[in-house]
Amino acid sequence: MGNNALKAHLETAQKTGVFQLTGKGLTEFPEDLQKLISNLRTIDLSNNKIELLPPLIGKFSFLKSLVLNNNKLIALPEELCKLKKLETLHLNGNHLRQLPAAFGQLSALKTLSLSGNQLRTVPTQLCGLRHLDVVDLSKNQIQNVPDAVGELQAIELNLNQNQISQISVQISHCPRLKVLRLEENCLELSMLPRSILSDSQISLLAVEGNLFEIKKLRELEGYDKYMERFTATKKKFA
Repeated sequence: MGNNALKAHLETAQKTGVFQLTGKGLTEFPEDLQKLISNLRTIDLSNNKIELLPPLIGKFSFLKSLVLNNNKLIALPEELCKLKKLETLHLNGNHLRQLPAAFGQLSALKTLSLSGNQLRTVPTQLCGLRHLDVVDLSKNQIQNVPDAVGELQAIELNLNQNQISQISVQISHCPRLKVLRLEENCLELSMLPRSILSDSQISLLAVEGNLFEIKKLRELEGYDKYMERFTATKKKFA
């Protein structure tokens, strides 16, 4: 991509606050974006070949949305965690194995998408985020859901298509969790905490494609309580 094209994109971004440059084979984060640090609210660099985010990402203090789907990111810089206004972070289809230690400082974050990476566990840094609504960790290599998950504030947690065989009973203590997606994992019915059914806020539990028949789930103690929540929620949205 020539300099003129980039210049045109920069000029548009200066007016709109949105910089979008997708599918252009970029191998690095455009340094020229530094000129727009106070303008930019949205950066979308999806479908490129970016391997590293530079530390300067931490300077975009007005940024609300950062979209880097389908790149080649293997790690995120700690500086990313300085983005106090960031509400949406989409990093689907990269090669991330973990999140920065300070990730819990992204205090405005509402939506986090990490589908199709190489995470092996649910990052405990997420538990400090008070405004988190939706977390997508589908298509990773997660094998268990740890005790810390009980602190998670999310409304929806998507763990479809992982390798989960164990889930902490603490998940039923999540104060706002309404939707839990666990499709296509390695769960035996005995490993599904009964308290999810009998004693949680969860009103949509998706568990198709595990190591048990769905009809067996209906026989469990607490299933009727779950169905009450499920039906009440359905009525609310009908």
